[in-house]
Amino acid sequence: MTPDELDRYARHIVLREIGGPGQAKLRRARVLVIGAGGLGCPALLYLAAAGAGTLGIVDDDRVSLSNLQRQVLFRTEDIGRPKVDAAADAIARLTPHVSVERHAQRLGEDATELISAYDLILDGTDNFATRYAVNRACVAAGKPLLSAAMTQWEGQISLYDPAHGGPCYACVFPEAPAEGLAPSCAEAGIMGALAGVMGSMMAGEAIKQITGAGDGLRGTMLIYDALYADVRRMGVRQRADCPACGSAA
Repeated sequence: MTPDELDRYARHIVLREIGGPGQAKLRRARVLVIGAGGLGCPALLYLAAAGAGTLGIVDDDRVSLSNLQRQVLFRTEDIGRPKVDAAADAIARLTPHVSVERHAQRLGEDATELISAYDLILDGTDNFATRYAVNRACVAAGKPLLSAAMTQWEGQISLYDPAHGGPCYACVFPEAPAEGLAPSCAEAGIMGALAGVMGSMMAGEAIKQITGAGDGLRGTMLIYDALYADVRRMGVRQRADCPACGSAA
């Protein structure tokens, strides 16, 4: 690492659980963040600040005024710009040490090739069709998937990694909820700072996964209720009959 990097990441390097070797792993890491929205923005910001070497950003949307309540990478002057471009510019202002790969597209059933090019996938999308497509691609490519979701005052996060004994997303959520049971943020509302909490959790779990520090969320779902300041953990497990990663796949 250069003298500038040693100074920039000094607070990581002095952590026993990360140190120089862990920071070097971050520098070599390739992380794909799907969705540069409420979850993806803080996740990208903290991963860039942490020195993750390559960040891929997938989003086909443009910045709107209503995004600015929670999507902290963007500014008022970014309204109307593609989110991948505005996010890449914000990361470049923060650090010269991170390479950004822009994917201005919506992921579908052909996601496996793109996902295979990265070490870790973060899913911050807001619809079940994309979440299931991303999960299937991660299972096919053998890549760990950090997925988070939120609505109103509550968020959840887990690491889905069937290649290493954990469940995949479809093991825990075998089918999408009926229409109307899981309204979008536009319909149900969202407390802006909740996005910062959950997106930062995604970045923190990604840093742990890359460096090998601590215990991650494989086999565990963490649920955060911001309205009542409550955190719960529940065990989740792989299903033998899972249509994505089990014998039925």
